[in-house]
Amino acid sequence: MESFKQNDGNRDELIIKQQREIEKEIIDTTPLVSEQLPLTCLWAEYNGDEIFTAKIQDLSKKYKFIRRTRPDGNCFFRAFAYSYLEYLISNVSAYQEFRKLAEESKDKLVQLGYPSFTLEDFHETFMEVIKRVSPENDQSQSEVQSELHKILNEQGYSDYVVVYLRLITSGKLQEEADFYQNFIEGDFTIEEFRHQEVEPMYKESDHIHIIALCTALGAGVRVEYLDRGEGGTVKAHDFPEGAEPRIYLIYRPGHYDILYPN
Repeated sequence: MESFKQNDGNRDELIIKQQREIEKEIIDTTPLVSEQLPLTCLWAEYNGDEIFTAKIQDLSKKYKFIRRTRPDGNCFFRAFAYSYLEYLISNVSAYQEFRKLAEESKDKLVQLGYPSFTLEDFHETFMEVIKRVSPENDQSQSEVQSELHKILNEQGYSDYVVVYLRLITSGKLQEEADFYQNFIEGDFTIEEFRHQEVEPMYKESDHIHIIALCTALGAGVRVEYLDRGEGGTVKAHDFPEGAEPRIYLIYRPGHYDILYPN
């Protein structure tokens, strides 16, 4: 019996070691957010797969470029942050509205019961990032774009932005708990779901995360779903429904990347 336990322990250690090696390889080889790449780079991943090849062909009629995000469970929030800030760089009035909303968001979270001392550093860093990519800065648009790319590839800044977006999402779920409870599968309460599936880093995002964040920030997102579903076309969903998209993402099972329309 003892040897069985020992073997189980060794096997568990080996699995954990292999998992850490895979995670390290991802970190070493994949930036948090990549450069813009031609959408056709997806063909290499699905070479010989007729279903995916047809769908990528369909997608290429609407989009020209893709920007990859690291597959670490934070990909939706990181893709959202990058894509929305990139949009705001060239839209001064929308930037000003967002900056005001971001400034006021901390007080709103405090009113919902989040401890001020917990929020302080995350909110401060979030605002610093927003100010550094302001279209009103004395820089060209391409210089501000380079600054955005640099910041969101710095682990410290990038992860703090993700944490704060997770908190905003969690706050929205709490604020409108009766509505969002309908989207939760299983026996989770809203509070359990927020603490276990929304606030922790590296937890993957689903429709409920997207709807809550988009609603909280007044930002429309279009997600193109690249999967094995029937037909040779990619299905798109807009969040919240009826909103004009400012952010375009591609979803493949378990992962989000950024898209650029033609």
